[in-house]
Amino acid sequence: MKRGKNRWRLWRTVLGQGSREAQVIAPATEERVRSTEVPAPEIAPNDPILAYFQNVAGIVDVEKLELDSPALREMKSAGVKMAIPLVSQGELIGVLNLGPRMSQQEYSADDRKLLADLASQTAPAVRLAQLVRQQQAEAQERERIEQELRIARLIQQTLLPKVVPQLEGWSIAAHYQPAREVGGDFYDFMELEDGRLGIVVGDVTDKGVPAALVMATTRTILRSAAQRFDSPGEVLQRANDVLYPDIPPNMFVTCLYAILDPESGVLRYANAGHDLPYRRYEEGAQELRARGMPLGLMPGMAYEEKEVLLDHGDSVLFYSDGLVEAHNPEREMFGFPHLQALIGDHGANSEGTLVEFLLNELAKFTGEGWEQEDDITLVTLQRSEGVMSVDGPAVSSSEEAGGGENWRTLERLSVPSEPGNEREAMEKVAEVAKQAGLDPGRMEKLKTAVAEATMNAMEHGNKYRAEVPVVIEVLSSGKALSVRITDQGGSPVPKSEVPDLEAKLEGLQTPRGWGLFLIESMVDEMNVASDEKHHTVELVLYLKGEGDAS
Repeated sequence: MKRGKNRWRLWRTVLGQGSREAQVIAPATEERVRSTEVPAPEIAPNDPILAYFQNVAGIVDVEKLELDSPALREMKSAGVKMAIPLVSQGELIGVLNLGPRMSQQEYSADDRKLLADLASQTAPAVRLAQLVRQQQAEAQERERIEQELRIARLIQQTLLPKVVPQLEGWSIAAHYQPAREVGGDFYDFMELEDGRLGIVVGDVTDKGVPAALVMATTRTILRSAAQRFDSPGEVLQRANDVLYPDIPPNMFVTCLYAILDPESGVLRYANAGHDLPYRRYEEGAQELRARGMPLGLMPGMAYEEKEVLLDHGDSVLFYSDGLVEAHNPEREMFGFPHLQALIGDHGANSEGTLVEFLLNELAKFTGEGWEQEDDITLVTLQRSEGVMSVDGPAVSSSEEAGGGENWRTLERLSVPSEPGNEREAMEKVAEVAKQAGLDPGRMEKLKTAVAEATMNAMEHGNKYRAEVPVVIEVLSSGKALSVRITDQGGSPVPKSEVPDLEAKLEGLQTPRGWGLFLIESMVDEMNVASDEKHHTVELVLYLKGEGDAS
């Protein structure tokens, strides 16, 4: 090919999806080369011409090529005469397409040699340019992700509580350990009326800014609902109704909401698909179960509500799945059974708090060099150690009835203040009293006294407010049995008086007023006490038999 006579039409072929785009520049000559760039057809990833170009050596005469290829047909119709595959390190990175020479002459041997040399030099340069662009794109993507993670961390850390509440007689601890990629873990504490405390632990599916934004929205909704509803189940139901219409597709929130009454030790809770919390008590660890679907997953959901009475020394662990789903080098999962066993093993004599203990066990399990897979959130609630007595005014007469011996608690329970629940209390106390060796005749009297005292506590003390429980404690000294029934009335307890039967029959007195008299006649001793917050009625029976009763 003579210099000054080069006149080429130049096409730029763009490889199909999954391939890199190649832009090829025509060679310069002493006389300026005049070329025309014409858009060439895209080549689909499954087009057979790609495999042909990958394996062919040298220049391809397009007009002579016979191949069942849509791209080849388009190239021919567009006037492409020659194609020079650009191959670098065995990879096809582009194709240089040439149309007819503007002189209308055929491409000479010199032309073909020049083009082959051009392709051998151009392919590495194009490959290098592609790698540079790829690295630049990856760097920009990394920067975008890091910026997104910084924003998500800021949102999350801003909304997490700065301090934990301080409650007399209780110890509360919280630990949040973020993973490299920010998840949607969150926890919250809310001060409610009457000194109660709301506790929230949740986890949003997905990661990054979307999860952080949904977390912030959910926290706001829960805080608003907690001020309007006293029931944990109603709070979650309201949150689900508000969240469902606007939550992004394929996202939902698992959440557990509990309300602690620090005076009585009653913890009421509802669960929206979150990991089950564990209660640690003297006998070990138990799951606190309550049914409910995650928030934002389905409309119109209802949430089961449960409650548990926490004794002195009892603790509760709330956590996220980053703990139980951690893996060791053998890819074994930490797991729920392992967690429950560890909680049961952690006692008053164990070193460190429950949170410290679990984090140490997690570190032993995962080993050095562990890359944390998900956020880890731990919240613990523990009632201080102390003498097992009802949270109410002191009632000391049972100490005399017990002959000065130590009392041990056989059972503590609470019942919602709703009509009919006195029977449940009566039956539960009777089951415990059997263990103390109470004879059948005195058992029936105790059941009657417990039912009457519980009904009075629900009606007069708690005004039949279901959210305010009656707390019942059964104690034994070996010589006597004590049942303490406490409400939250907080007004003076009326004295027990012998009712005027004739006056009541004649309608001169109300038919009510038999309660305390009836209770007192059924037990060996009845002691009553009251302060500004509680009523306590104590029923004492001696265990030596009715003949020894006072």
